[in-house]
Amino acid sequence: MNARPDRKATPWPGLLEKLVSEVRAEFRVQVYVPAPDHPVLGRGACSVPGCDRSPSGNRLCSTHQRRWLDRGRPVMATFLADPGPPLNGRRDLTGCTVRGCRYGSSGLGLCMRHRSAFASSGHPDPAVWAARTSPAEPTGRASCGLPFCSLWIENEHNRFCKAHQTRWRMQGCPEVEAFIERCLLAGRDRIDYRGLTPQLTLEMQYAVQCRVDQARITLPAPVVNWAVRQVQDARVTSVLDLSAAQWAERAGPKNSSYPAFLAFARDVVEMLHEGTGWEVEYPKDTWRLDRLPGLTANAGKPNPRNRLRFDRIAQPWLRVLVKRWSRLRLSSGLAIGTVINDVTSLTRFSTFLTEVLPEAATFATLNRSVLERYLAWLSTSGAGPGAKTDAVTSVGAFFQAIRQHDWEPSLPTTAVFFPGDLPPRPARVSRRLAEHVMAQVEAPANLDRWTTPEGRLVTMILIQCGLRASDACTLAFDCLIHDGTGAPDLRYFNHKMRREAAVPIDPDLEADIRAQQHRVAQRWPLQHPHLLPQLTGNVGGGRALTYHSYRGMLNAWLTRCDIHDEHGEPVHLTPHQWRHTFASRLINRDVPQEVIRVLLDHESTQMTAHYARITDQSVRRHWEQATKINIKGELIDLQADGPLAQAAWAKTRYAMATQTLPHGYCGLPVQKSCPHANACLTCPVFVTGPEFLPELREHRSRTLTLIDKAEAGGHTRMAHMNTTVLTNLDTMIGQLEQIDEQRAGGEDAS
Repeated sequence: MNARPDRKATPWPGLLEKLVSEVRAEFRVQVYVPAPDHPVLGRGACSVPGCDRSPSGNRLCSTHQRRWLDRGRPVMATFLADPGPPLNGRRDLTGCTVRGCRYGSSGLGLCMRHRSAFASSGHPDPAVWAARTSPAEPTGRASCGLPFCSLWIENEHNRFCKAHQTRWRMQGCPEVEAFIERCLLAGRDRIDYRGLTPQLTLEMQYAVQCRVDQARITLPAPVVNWAVRQVQDARVTSVLDLSAAQWAERAGPKNSSYPAFLAFARDVVEMLHEGTGWEVEYPKDTWRLDRLPGLTANAGKPNPRNRLRFDRIAQPWLRVLVKRWSRLRLSSGLAIGTVINDVTSLTRFSTFLTEVLPEAATFATLNRSVLERYLAWLSTSGAGPGAKTDAVTSVGAFFQAIRQHDWEPSLPTTAVFFPGDLPPRPARVSRRLAEHVMAQVEAPANLDRWTTPEGRLVTMILIQCGLRASDACTLAFDCLIHDGTGAPDLRYFNHKMRREAAVPIDPDLEADIRAQQHRVAQRWPLQHPHLLPQLTGNVGGGRALTYHSYRGMLNAWLTRCDIHDEHGEPVHLTPHQWRHTFASRLINRDVPQEVIRVLLDHESTQMTAHYARITDQSVRRHWEQATKINIKGELIDLQADGPLAQAAWAKTRYAMATQTLPHGYCGLPVQKSCPHANACLTCPVFVTGPEFLPELREHRSRTLTLIDKAEAGGHTRMAHMNTTVLTNLDTMIGQLEQIDEQRAGGEDAS
């Protein structure tokens, strides 16, 4: 760990010249003193009025922090009202009490000259003597060399007043200018590059400049100073002399922010030296995607952790074309995640060749027979159905690209996959959330449990608008638009379809968005491109909320709300399930599929039809499995198969579209209309089940209240009509509760 690199290491040609041209004058100082309110480098000032020292704890500088602790940790407001005398080093020193004298005090409130005269007078009362003493010599004396000190120097050979001259000597008589600077900066944050070589100084200055320009993460001066000491102790000529792993090893178990900046410094210096773009990254076997500024916005925004690793593809002839294909797909705007997935699949194919066909030396050997062996190998590889499908489709798309662009004529025409080669995938089931769960999610009490308004707003947008979570998190600040009637719409960018889209919203959601715009403008007044900026690591406000950040907020909220499914198990949901639920709700209301397609911004009706198909299957399966009784409490037995079941389902599905019943289903034939004016609870064809017990109980309570009021008011007919409803409710509730008890008993016995 402590080994030092060879001082004769090869220099980094051209780096010094690039640093000289890139580091701006404001950062090119030996001692950089950031303003306390600097958005990146500042830590604010001490809370004590008039104290400009940097805070240490409780927003107090180290000295005031000690005073606060010594006083027994009083209420902060009480301490700030009386923080004690000004701190040493910045307060006015005591001068002679004789009127007009500005020499420093040397005892009894008198300077040395007046103290000698005082002694010659027989030591009278010092205050009385000073008041009667004639003014001192004319004030033409030179003042102390420290700007904040108004005392006179003792003689022409000194640069400072008596006290500060003594302090200068005690510090070893340093350079006068350095001493003055040190006194002026006492207690202030500063970055000190002194002791580094000119190149290392420029490298650290450039790293600080880059961090400031990014305006993402704060950078306190102690973090930079620690990195400076590390570089100095390593005795290197450049931060590039050691690898990132070697710097991390030298850092040891230090707080993560310290070695993180050192790694950042090495990274930006390396990027400056090597350059960026395809010409630099393409020859490498591991691509840093954040060094490819040519990627389009549709490809996503790379971060330093995004890598494309081709070094795991053992065959050089295969690796060359995989890199070429990846560059083409990234340049066309394909999502980074998709390209990384494809490279992973092709790496799996490379592993197959290494294990099963090590003699394969060219594309000419990859015929249909080899692909069949690959399919057999995949079937025993232990990968899941999704990974196996990707492993086939990615290789097939890769071979198609080779033929399309004529990259390798030797690839046999028989090297193709067929639809039947894809492994069977489990039947797709609905990802919509049950209304039992949605009722908990949308409950005002649970929505109030969000600790941040941003998390609540994203959730409401996903539920009410059906957006993908990534599209919602990256909404523009000015995402609100209005149509010709003045109705609000939410404008967003559909990253999957690579186009702008809009969805109508209600006035309540518009008001929530307006409130969020106000919060953002207050916190980031200089720039606010996003409606939902990242809450941390975003000093400048230029970063949008990430999907992963929202997922973390969502999981914490679900834990606080204790949301359970119908079986009493904690709910684990993903943000995308709200999009499925949004579509399913519209389908259940028989909204035309073309309208749903527009609202979801689907490319084709086939995409929307998938939602309709899955939803209808899910609803029917739930209906078939549920226990159903009529208003007499009699069980309704419907066979799950056969034409009768088909006809019964068709009737129920039609009834769901034509009547909205909160507590059951209508069993009226489709050829008839209801003659009961929606008096369903007295209708002989009304059907309900245990899932409606809460609604039935609530309806019974309201019916009892209605009967009491009718009888009190003398409305006997109304009371009689509702008595029939009450009787039916009692019958159905009693029967359903008995069914639930029997079911619970059976589960306990099992």
